[in-house]
Amino acid sequence: MLLKAVIVDDEPVARKVIREYLEDISYIELAGMAENPLKADALLNEQSIDLLFLDINMPKLSGIEFLRASAGRSGQPMVIITTAYAEYALDGFELDVVDYLVKPYSFERFLKACNRARDLYNGRVRPVAAATPVETPDHFFVKVDNGLEKVFFDELLYIEARLNYVLLHTADRKLIVYLTLKGLLESLPADRFIKVHKSFVVNKDCVKSIRGNILYLGQSEVPISQLYQDEAMKIILSDRVIKRT
Repeated sequence: MLLKAVIVDDEPVARKVIREYLEDISYIELAGMAENPLKADALLNEQSIDLLFLDINMPKLSGIEFLRASAGRSGQPMVIITTAYAEYALDGFELDVVDYLVKPYSFERFLKACNRARDLYNGRVRPVAAATPVETPDHFFVKVDNGLEKVFFDELLYIEARLNYVLLHTADRKLIVYLTLKGLLESLPADRFIKVHKSFVVNKDCVKSIRGNILYLGQSEVPISQLYQDEAMKIILSDRVIKRT
């Protein structure tokens, strides 16, 4: 038994991670990759696909919208959602997805989802119930020099882009990581880490004060650019400013 799969994700890094994971799973054959649901639909019309690895946050048509539009379609493949947005889990499970992976996920967690799809294909298990708790990661690993460094979301104050690398700032560490700001942001909880400048992403929970266009995070200062100011302030303040009446 060989499951034919398609990866649907607009991020090249995310597609690469899944592709490399699949190289170590013998019962799944990668039949194609698409950067958005519209291109994926063309692949589904060309060949019989058993499994989709589907991102949610994509331009033009989200993964959830694609699933809703495809509901009831003959030969609809099984779906494993891969996303940075844990808050859409209930929507996914209501659409009978096989599993819901929150980025960044480990190979072990990925394999567990694939095994579930294989067993479902063989008629041995039912889809995950909507009440199944979604794993919410509290950390990630990044490659630094010749090793891997563990970074907890709670410790990460802000991220700074520098040419072809980024700096991860915590209260007591500064890590140089050869990733793009966009790629790293895709793997962080969207409800906590927000872009406030073309070169800066901050952990909104670590903002201690605001003066003009400067955010203060402990001993650190991060500028807010005019382009991102309105949306960033709305998220940081969360309508919790107490005013005199």
